[in-house]
Amino acid sequence: MDATTSYLESVKKQFLYYKMLGEKAMEQLEPEQLFVSVNEDTNSIAVIVKHISGNMLSRWTDFLTTDGEKETRNRDGEFENDMQTKEQVLTVWNAGWDCFFSALNSLKPEQLSQIIYIRNEGHTVIEAINRQLAHYPYHIGQIVFYAKQLKKEEWNSLSIPKNKSANYNADKFAQEKSIRNFTEEEFRRMK
Repeated sequence: MDATTSYLESVKKQFLYYKMLGEKAMEQLEPEQLFVSVNEDTNSIAVIVKHISGNMLSRWTDFLTTDGEKETRNRDGEFENDMQTKEQVLTVWNAGWDCFFSALNSLKPEQLSQIIYIRNEGHTVIEAINRQLAHYPYHIGQIVFYAKQLKKEEWNSLSIPKNKSANYNADKFAQEKSIRNFTEEEFRRMK
């Protein structure tokens, strides 16, 4: 497998992992908790979802041929909540991810060095993917942190539980060395 094919497979797994983290965090919440905002300067989880989805729809619709900041995008409007149900939040969430994965899955390794534009700034496709691999997990981390705060002691950890690192490492080092993406085990662990 060449490096570009390996890169595409790796980033797909990483994005799927972060998508799953966001979903596992939101699954733990009561529907009304998706709309909690602790103050005027803090976005609710619903608003964060709306922003991530708006970014995905703008960046990844016709991304090889049009600027990633679409004229139809209302970025400021993404930070205003107009959703009222958990179903609406999940519909918006899935619309963004569907658009993103459709674009990512259509890529061929030879397209990774192609130049695309975001706000008239040229990026290789790899740079554009990496830009989003930093952006989306940043916001998903906010979702997870906020959900954990809202659930308090009822929170089910999405990573190695507190004070369990030694056990986790002992299990890992008891296994034979192998080459695999870290997400493979994380997907199994979280199911």
